[in-house]
Amino acid sequence: MPRLIPESPTFTTDSEREVWERLRDSLGDNDVLVANLRLTDEIKDHEADIVVLMPGIGIVVLEVKGSSVWWDDGWWIKRRGKDTPIHPVDQARDAKYALRTYVERDARWGSRTRVAWSHAVVTPYSEFGDDFALPDLPRWSLHDKGEQAHLVGRLRQTATKMTHGQRVATPDDVDEIAEILTGRLPTSYDVRAEADERAAVADRLTLEQATILRVTRLLHRVEVRGGAGSGKTVLALQQAKELTRGGHERPRQRVALLCYSIGLAEHLKREVATWDRKHRPAFVGTFHDFGRQWGAADGDRQDSQFWEEHLPAQMAELAAGLDDGKKYDAVIVDEAQDFADSWWTPVLRALRDEEEGGLYLYSDENQRIFARFGRPPVALVPLVLDHNLRNTRQIHESFGPLAPSRMYSRGGEGPVVRVVDAAGEDPLGVADDEVDRLLDAGWDPKHVALLTTGHRHPAQVERTDFHDQDGYWKTFWDDDVFYGHVLGCKGLERRAVVLCLNEDGSRDRARERLYVGMSRATDELVVVGEPETVRRVAGDDVARRLGI
Repeated sequence: MPRLIPESPTFTTDSEREVWERLRDSLGDNDVLVANLRLTDEIKDHEADIVVLMPGIGIVVLEVKGSSVWWDDGWWIKRRGKDTPIHPVDQARDAKYALRTYVERDARWGSRTRVAWSHAVVTPYSEFGDDFALPDLPRWSLHDKGEQAHLVGRLRQTATKMTHGQRVATPDDVDEIAEILTGRLPTSYDVRAEADERAAVADRLTLEQATILRVTRLLHRVEVRGGAGSGKTVLALQQAKELTRGGHERPRQRVALLCYSIGLAEHLKREVATWDRKHRPAFVGTFHDFGRQWGAADGDRQDSQFWEEHLPAQMAELAAGLDDGKKYDAVIVDEAQDFADSWWTPVLRALRDEEEGGLYLYSDENQRIFARFGRPPVALVPLVLDHNLRNTRQIHESFGPLAPSRMYSRGGEGPVVRVVDAAGEDPLGVADDEVDRLLDAGWDPKHVALLTTGHRHPAQVERTDFHDQDGYWKTFWDDDVFYGHVLGCKGLERRAVVLCLNEDGSRDRARERLYVGMSRATDELVVVGEPETVRRVAGDDVARRLGI
């Protein structure tokens, strides 16, 4: 039996099925029989009813015409009781040339020279005399009802007579042609495609949620609270844009958009840089950068006294002495739970109207992973976001009990959250292996992050030593796996995250660090560590959801 492509084709006419079955039962083991081959080129759509590839003999493209077919100054067929003109020779010949061109253009054909292709017409129910012939269809290229029993022999004769001086296809040629005509480059499940779709849905839902900003249009002091994945950062950006551009009977405002972490500040700057210049807020950056623009000093990152006392005091003094032109109509703070009590004084003094100026906070108290915590000494109208838009349902449900309040998942379906037991092993080594698994599964390196809860990964140390802190955080947007610590990643996300629990969970605020780390993954999350550490830090409910 020949090689059949496909093995069990579906035919629209009995005539095509009958011819195919006859050839199937008569061709040799090295031959290839292709049915219903469709091809579109620059000229038109082509369809070859059957293609016969015979190594050492030739290739024949067949046009099969059933019912009653006859010639009378043109080809005719009876369809629904009406005489209908047809063009079987043109169809067979055009398909032959189209297929040949397609094969020879394919890179897999390489430097091979042209092989002979032929064409023929088969009429399994109609007969023609032995003396019938046309200039474009010799009798040996027409195979009628009385010749079906010897069809394979006649096709071999057709192929031999129509070589036109070209070489005959070898077995290797036939295999390559069959692969080009019918083989498809293998494809597979693509995790990135599903992630792209989920991201598009999340973007749409977040924009829909931005209608909450209409509620705040007449409010100038608001705190928007929401758990991880609720779209707080997107709303903060959108509010900065709307306040800056003004409109709808609201004047343009001079706006500052602040946060604590360098990484989130870099993200905000990159987003704002894509906007129309008229929509960009006057300032985007960290609290420290906010003071630097007025001449505030730098300090040691490990010196808590500098950050809690000296810097805010200096900034408050500098802000008080600013001209009105350098002050702001509104300040927006993302991840506001990271701001200390002492930081709010310079923020308020930076407003043109300290009593009535706009102050908009976006916060999640359960992501408060620093010992400091402060609230501005002003009344704020609270608004709550209770939908998770960014994480898959599987990820959201895994950290749901850690969130500040009940939230509803709208992030779509994804892979289950995996917990990899690293008991007795180096958790960083196990985490590295899991990163490799994600890459092997098809994730792009730029979509993968390895985050630690304890000491930093060696790759993070190396990159930080090579760059300064600002330079290190810029690598988050490189086309490479990102290595970081949960302390710096609030407000940031990657599609696939390996969270390495490389601490025993006894340190203060371990629960909050676990919450932040688990919620950084939008599509796939792998937790590496000792299951009992997860249970001790997160509680039985989270452990149960993780299958521990």
